[in-house]
Amino acid sequence: MKGIGAILAGGRSERFGSDKAVTLLDGRRLVDWVADALAPQVTQIVICGRDEPGQHCLADRPEPGIGPLGGLAAALNYAVANDAGFVLSAGCDTPDIPPDLIDHLRGEGAAILDDQPVIGFWPAILVEQLDAFVADGGRSLYRFADHVGARRVTLGRDLANINRPDDLKKINLGTKG
Repeated sequence: MKGIGAILAGGRSERFGSDKAVTLLDGRRLVDWVADALAPQVTQIVICGRDEPGQHCLADRPEPGIGPLGGLAAALNYAVANDAGFVLSAGCDTPDIPPDLIDHLRGEGAAILDDQPVIGFWPAILVEQLDAFVADGGRSLYRFADHVGARRVTLGRDLANINRPDDLKKINLGTKG
């Protein structure tokens, strides 16, 4: 089944203090770590909420500044328009996504990682429910996940979540990617 890998990268990086998507970790940008990790698990990568030269980018929907749901809404609408069956989403700040993430999340309906709801599996048929949820003022990814009955999945190991510069010191990816 055709799937879209969506990197949600429209945040303001306030806690980080600068644009964390382009911050280097082991000589590579965080957004590139995520793209390379998702690419083998989907048929196409899109970056939501920002412009990245040489990448397929989508504006948050219906507007910027509404958080991860804006990027997910853009990705799900794109998936439907391009006959993809699902979106595999991740934030631009999780460089150590496992190569078998899709195997952990794919199943009946939507699924999110219990400790990082931005990382999720979203069937494209949820697009209308998400658009309505956002139109009604919904902004919480956890609430939307609960609204659609998303399964909560635990990987058995913690993934990095780079929110502050000090978080970069806690991860060593070495030659991965």
